[in-house]
Amino acid sequence: MSDHTFKYHPDPLKTGMFKNDQTVTCDCCGKETDVYYHRPFYSIENVDYLCPECIASGKAAEKFDGEFQDVESADEVSDPAKTDELIHRTPGYCGWQQEYWLGHCDDYCAFLGYYTWSQLEEAGIAKEIEDTYREDICCIDLEDAKEHLENNEGYLFKCLHCGKYFIYIDFD
Repeated sequence: MSDHTFKYHPDPLKTGMFKNDQTVTCDCCGKETDVYYHRPFYSIENVDYLCPECIASGKAAEKFDGEFQDVESADEVSDPAKTDELIHRTPGYCGWQQEYWLGHCDDYCAFLGYYTWSQLEEAGIAKEIEDTYREDICCIDLEDAKEHLENNEGYLFKCLHCGKYFIYIDFD
């Protein structure tokens, strides 16, 4: 894969946000790459493919005046450098509606992937998710969320500092 590690999205190939099914040309640097990012990337220009290097360096966000995450759809943290890293140098994830990036311990959490309730149970973290569930951002109570997650995936995050797990879900 790439030499780059993303603090807030540690395995974008596993989560499906990086692809490696073909060789493409990075729209930022013009180099061919067999590991690429396709979406989401918010900019006025149409950007099809970005290599991990252009994301990690911030060159893609700078060149296209773009963002990988809407700052209004993320928890607040006190350090502007952390927000800059999240929105300009971290691959996003695809949500059903608007992606939301969770934070904890005054930092953004790491996005781990898409999980159903049974997968959370299999991973041994369902009880912790019950304890950390945030109705304020998911907009439904815990029991309805668990029912929703039986057939649909939620977005799993892990705090980089205390190690707690959190889930975000979206639907209409």
